[in-house]
Amino acid sequence: MDDKNELFYQQPYVKEFDAVVTGCVQGKNGWEVTLDHTAFYPEGGGQLADGGKLGDATVSDTRHKDGHIVHFCDKPLEVGSTVHGILDWTRRFDHMQAHSGEHIVSGLIHKKYGYDNVGFHMAADRVTVDFDGLLNEEQLAELEREANEAIWANTPVSVAFPSAEELAALEYRSKKELSGEVRIVTFPGVDVCACCGTHVMRTGEVGQIKFLSMSHYKGGVRIEMLCGRLAMEDAAKKNEQQRELCQMFSAKPYELVDAVKKYVTESEAKDARVAELTQRYFDGKLEAHAAFDGLVMEFEDGFKTSEMRKYCDALVTSGKARVAACFSPAEANGKSGFSYVMCSRACDMREASKALNKQLNGRGGGDPTLVQGSFFALRAEIEAALTELFK
Repeated sequence: MDDKNELFYQQPYVKEFDAVVTGCVQGKNGWEVTLDHTAFYPEGGGQLADGGKLGDATVSDTRHKDGHIVHFCDKPLEVGSTVHGILDWTRRFDHMQAHSGEHIVSGLIHKKYGYDNVGFHMAADRVTVDFDGLLNEEQLAELEREANEAIWANTPVSVAFPSAEELAALEYRSKKELSGEVRIVTFPGVDVCACCGTHVMRTGEVGQIKFLSMSHYKGGVRIEMLCGRLAMEDAAKKNEQQRELCQMFSAKPYELVDAVKKYVTESEAKDARVAELTQRYFDGKLEAHAAFDGLVMEFEDGFKTSEMRKYCDALVTSGKARVAACFSPAEANGKSGFSYVMCSRACDMREASKALNKQLNGRGGGDPTLVQGSFFALRAEIEAALTELFK
C-alpha cells in the first residue's frame, strides 16, 4: 500500500470510506484484514492506532505488518468483497488533538530552551513527553500559557513533502536521520517537524493543553499532559471534586486551601491530645499491674499496633511481665479475629509466633524479642493457647 492509498494522510478528516478486502487470515489477536486503501491509522510515531468498524466486524487495533496495514478484526471478511469502514471518530480525534498538542509543546520547548523531544507516548488517558533538559515549575507554567496562546491563535497547520533541495535548506525537528520522501508538519511560529502522525487542520482544534505533572527523568524531564476533550473532562472531574470538598468544608472555591489547612492543623492538635491521653491511660494500666514474673494478656478495642508495641515493651522492661501480649479486634477477608503484639526478653518470640500462628490460624512474625500479626480465632482459644505455651 503506497501513500496515495493511506487516507489518513491524504484526508485525515475522513470518517467513513469503502474499500476492497485484499487479505484475511486468522492470527493470535483476531482476524488480520488488509484493504486496498484505508483511513485507519496504524500505531506508530508515538500515536495510538485507530479502531472502529469494517462492515459488521469490529476493528480493535491497526498495525504495520510485513509491508501492509493490518486491521485486527473480531470476525473474518471475504477477500475481494467491498466493505464500508467507519472510524471510531472520538478516539481518532482525541489522538489528533493529543499529537498536535505534543507538537506545540515540543516546538516551544525546543525554540525557547533548545531541548529535544527524546520520548513521546500517547496513552488512552494522557500524553507523556520526555525532554533532554531540565525545567522548573515556573518555566512549566509559562510554557502552558504559551502553548494555549498558540491554540487560541487558531493558525492553520500544514503538511508538505519537500524536495531533497528544499529539505536540506529547511530547519526542522527530527528524532533520527531521514532519507527519501520526508513528511514535514508545520505549526506556524511554533514547530516544524518531520512526522508520520495525524493532526488537526488548525491549532484552535486542539482546544486546550493542560499539564498534569513534571518529573526528573534520565537527566531531563518527563511531562504528562492532556489535550482537547480529555483536558476538558479532567477539568470537569476536578471541578466536581472541588465542589464536593467545598460542601464538606463549608468553604468557597478559592478559600478551600485555607479551610483544609485549618482542618489539618486542628486535626493534628486533636491527634496530639489523643496521644497524650492514651499515654496517660497506658501509664495508669502499667502502674496498676503488680510485679509479676509470668504471662500478661490484654484485650481491648481500638489498640493501634504502635501503641500495643509500646505497652508490651513497657510491661516487660518494667518487670511487670515475663511475656506480654496485647490484642485488639480485627477483620480481614470477612474473617474476625485479633491483631496481636507479643514481647519477651526471656523467650524466643519468633518461634513462639510460628507455633501460635499455626494453631490459631494466624499470620505474622518479627524478631526473637517482639512479634506482631493477626490470629483468626476466638478469644478463649487465644487465651488457652498462650497459657499452655508460656506456662
